Amino acid sequence: MASATNSAKNKARRFRPWEGHWTIAHRILALNLLIVIVFAVLVLYLDAFRNQLQEERIDRLSREAEVEAAALSSIPPADREALLGKMAGQTRARIYDAGGKRAADSWSITGQTYHFRDPENEKWKKDVARALDRGFNALVGATQLDDFVEPAKDQASAWHEVGEAKRSGKIAHAVRNAPDLTPVFSAATPIGDGSQLLLTVNDRNFTKTVRKERGSLTIAMAIAVLASALLSFFLARTIVRPLRRIALAAHRVRLGRAREVKVPRLPSRRDEIGSLARAVSDMSQSLRHRIDNIEAFAADVTHELKNPLASLRSAVDSLERVEDLEVRKRLLDVVRQDVVRLDRLINDVSEAARTDAELARARFEPVDLGPLIETLVSSWETRRETGNVRLAFARPRRESTIVMGEPGRLARAIDNIIDNAISFSPAGGLVEIAAIHVDDRILIRIDDEGPGVPSEQREAIFNRFHSVRPLTEHFGRHSGLGLAIARAIVEGHDGEIDVADRDDAPSGARFTIILPAADLS
Repeated sequence: MASATNSAKNKARRFRPWEGHWTIAHRILALNLLIVIVFAVLVLYLDAFRNQLQEERIDRLSREAEVEAAALSSIPPADREALLGKMAGQTRARIYDAGGKRAADSWSITGQTYHFRDPENEKWKKDVARALDRGFNALVGATQLDDFVEPAKDQASAWHEVGEAKRSGKIAHAVRNAPDLTPVFSAATPIGDGSQLLLTVNDRNFTKTVRKERGSLTIAMAIAVLASALLSFFLARTIVRPLRRIALAAHRVRLGRAREVKVPRLPSRRDEIGSLARAVSDMSQSLRHRIDNIEAFAADVTHELKNPLASLRSAVDSLERVEDLEVRKRLLDVVRQDVVRLDRLINDVSEAARTDAELARARFEPVDLGPLIETLVSSWETRRETGNVRLAFARPRRESTIVMGEPGRLARAIDNIIDNAISFSPAGGLVEIAAIHVDDRILIRIDDEGPGVPSEQREAIFNRFHSVRPLTEHFGRHSGLGLAIARAIVEGHDGEIDVADRDDAPSGARFTIILPAADLS
């Protein structure tokens, strides 16, 4: 009842889809991969953003170089430097003649349009930003840029892009790092008379834009870390908490202080934790049931042993005071009967105690019930313990009644039913045994011609030490454990056993054992 109440409480809990369908492996994997995936996506995005921005700046500088080169080619060389000053803007424009010497420089007209900053004179925040730049470049495997250094002798040969533009006749460009790691873009293009135009610019806005974007992504990363922390809490809630509840319940079961421990079954969860909860709950109920059975069995054994021991003690005490030989003989018969009864009882108690444990360890194998039952019938007839009761076995077709089981135990169960049928059969009676295959089950039927079993006793006869024996039976022949052992063995083989009145005779009992047929396909 307590388990049912606990199950009802669990079912009343609000169902959470993630608790029912996500396995623990999925949750752990999702949590571990989330930050990695978010970080990888952000890095890839920032790298793509930077590369695209760099291409845009190079393309813009290249177009500017083309426009200026076209304008310069239309005027005499003497007027080009003045025009450079007007067109330069933030860039530095230089012209190298056909011999490679510098022929014009826009800074001669405008002065410096950009200045390189010394990292030593900047705040520590810039050092951190540059460290992050280096780390990011290493992470994405970016090509290491050359440092920008103004040549000691400014001529065309000091600039590889100028040489490349002269050889190819097309625009050539390059990217270098200023001392503060801001990029210096350069583009060189032919003017038309053998001269070359070189534009350079220190684009701090490029670095500022990239770092600003990186700051936004850092915020996104922080949000992802927060989400990861929340997911960790979710993981703890959906995994650790139920495991703690199960562990606490298992600890209470181990202590055994409460007769009925409520183990959470978590019926809404269909993951590993739900399976564990139900397994532990079933295990605790099975353990409690087994403990109750052991306690009841011990009490029954004590009760059953007291009766023959009391009779034996009384007979032995009387032997000392009785001198009549006839009475002494009757008392000795009582002693012998009590000894036989005790021996039978101890053997059956030992068998009943071993049945459950041995079935739990047994390795089942295919068993053909036809030959097995035939061996039992032959053994009864050979021992001549049937009195004048006859046995008839309708042997089935070979290998048509195969079950998975432990042969010795199955033989014991069937033998106990045969023994019971013989003991209740009248003189000259017939015990009929049959085994048939019906659908996916094997039915073993044992019919006798005795008085039958009253309907109110049909369940009780399978209880331990329950015995209603015929008046003609020898004292101490049965302990009341035979049918209980038979039921335990049959149920240990996932089968059923019941008793009913015969429908083909005026009187008699019909015991039916139903076992699952072996699947040998």
